[in-house]
Formats: sequence, C-alpha cells, structure tokens
Amino acid sequence: MAHQVRAVVARGKGAPVSLETIVVPDPGPGEALVKVEACGVCHTDLHYREGGINDDFPFLLGHEAAGVVESVGEGVTDVAPGDFVILNWRAVCGQCRACLRGRPWYCFDTHNARQKMTLADGTELSPALGIGAFAEKTLVAAGQCTKVDRAASAAVAGLLGCGVMAGIGAAINTGNVGRGDSVAVIGCGGVGAAAVVGSHLAGAAKIIAVDIDGHKLETAAKLGATHTVNSRETDPVEAIRELTGGFGADVVIEAVGRPETYKQAFYARDLAGTVVLVGVPTPEMKLELPLLDVFGRGGALKSSWYGDCLPSRDFPMLIDLHLQGRLDLDAFVTETIALDEVEKAFERMHHGDVLRSVVVL
Repeated sequence: MAHQVRAVVARGKGAPVSLETIVVPDPGPGEALVKVEACGVCHTDLHYREGGINDDFPFLLGHEAAGVVESVGEGVTDVAPGDFVILNWRAVCGQCRACLRGRPWYCFDTHNARQKMTLADGTELSPALGIGAFAEKTLVAAGQCTKVDRAASAAVAGLLGCGVMAGIGAAINTGNVGRGDSVAVIGCGGVGAAAVVGSHLAGAAKIIAVDIDGHKLETAAKLGATHTVNSRETDPVEAIRELTGGFGADVVIEAVGRPETYKQAFYARDLAGTVVLVGVPTPEMKLELPLLDVFGRGGALKSSWYGDCLPSRDFPMLIDLHLQGRLDLDAFVTETIALDEVEKAFERMHHGDVLRSVVVL
C-alpha cells in the first residue's frame, strides 16, 4: 500500500520550495516507514535547493529528524513499530573495510532505502541525504533509525540527526578534546555552537569562540565559551595566541568551510595541536599552505564526517545527557514552524539570527 502525504519539494535550482503531495511506499526488505514528528532546517537543505550538492531535482528536503516507526519491512530486527527514533544519514553496513577494522563511523558503504518516493505523477524524488523528512512520513533504510528515549521531545532529539551531532562529535570524537585542553571554534553557527558545547562537555579549560557576528558570539558564551573573538574587528590568530599564552589552542575546530578560515585555524593551533575541519567547503575551493609549515608544526589535520559519530552509540548517550540536564539541546531551537514555512526559514538563515528553525508536524 502506498501513502499519500504532504511534503516540501525543491523542483529546480534556486526556486522556492513548494508544499506538495507525495507518494511513500510501504517498506520493503530492510526498510522502515517513519511518521515524522519534527525536522530541523539545516543549511545543507538550502544547498540542495540551490543546486550546490547535485542537480538530481526534484529533491525531497529535510534530514535532521525524529519520529515514530510506523512499519518495517522483512528482515528488520533492530527497530519495531512504535519505536521513537532519530534518523541518521550514515547507516553503517557492518561489512566494508572500515567496519571490519572496528571503525564503523568511517563506513564506506552506508545505505538508504531501495524504493523511491515519488511525486503524485510518478516522478521519482531524491531525498536529501537519503532521508527526505520535510514530510509527514518518509521511507528510510532501517539502519537509518536509532531508537532513543521517548521522554525527549522530537524537536530537540532530531537535531542530533545532523548539525548538533556534527559539532559535538567534531570536538569529542574527532578532536579528542580532553580535560584541561584549550579549544578554539571558528564559526559559531549551529555546528560551531555545538562544538562549543562538545568542548565544554569534554572538560576543556578554555573555549574560544570566533565569529564575525556578535549575536552568535553571545550565544556561544551562553553555551560554554569562556572567551569570544569578533574576527571582523580583531585578527583571530593573534587573539587566540594571546589567550593561550602565546602558543595557540590545543584543538582548533573550523566550522565554516572556507580556505581563509582554515588557514586561521592552522596557524591558531599550538605546535603539534589538532585542526578539525567540520565546515563543508564547495567544490571549487582550493587551499594553499607552505609545505614546510605543515611539516614543521606537526600535529594533526583532520576532517570530521558527521562528527565521526556512531549513531547507535552516540545518539542514546547524548539524549540521556539531555534528560539528565547536562546537555541543553533546547538552547539550539530558536523557533518551531509549520511544514509550509520552510522557505521563510531559509530566508532567516541569511540573517544569521537563528541556530535552528524546527518543523514540528
């Protein structure tokens, strides 16, 4: 049986999104049908709408979501109807070379639902990051569902499906931030703000938030940053060095994804420190660094995919911390909106005054 539901669709590059009726099939083997309860509006969705990911229009947008499993297909055992789940876009295979080496967070063969959701006329949709959750229901691979405590609200739980997990994981999983470390976070949007939170959770002694937006810096301070640097007014490299005894930070997290801010991160770290790139660059961007500096400064230059998270391990743990009052996920929800307000949320992104708009169904 197919399900007709309302969903947000991007039909062409740069065109406003539209609320349309789509057709969602019943789950086949290894798949799950999820009734979406909430979905955050992430910058990646805007990239899809603007053709910055690929040109496989029409797109079914939305990927940062939580909901309830409505039904499952043959062979599914990890989740069952009625389970409250966070959706993830890296369902590990368990069989690739990364998984077999005990590093499933690097899985090279993540999978999505095999069946396609369609427009009412049968046109196949491309779901954002294999999820497509700006919809009343969506079809995903069962491995994309991670069961968590129902006591958490869907509006905050879903944020772990992308941005918040990416930032927290960049600090804890990729950067290995530890007790007493100094950390600088360059770019304090949703992901950068989450990196501040992750550094605070890990016990960093000094957390320096860097941005060109004073409002974002104020938010970062509320989330645990011990110092803020407005890089529109001050050289961030010099400011970070000054705040760390002239040495630079132990870990610098770049959450912008631009060559100029990456260079700032590189030179703002201590010798043998770590740079973590979690901001997503565009295909045409190039980076130039003196190779002697790369050699001479030692340390590690890392990229963080999805915060190097393992959903089955990290999502339940972070939800538990939230329910214990130790992780304020509510602080990331700037506003809740209806399904037909996604385009307005995209407009508000450009003003920089929201961490997350969250669609609540």
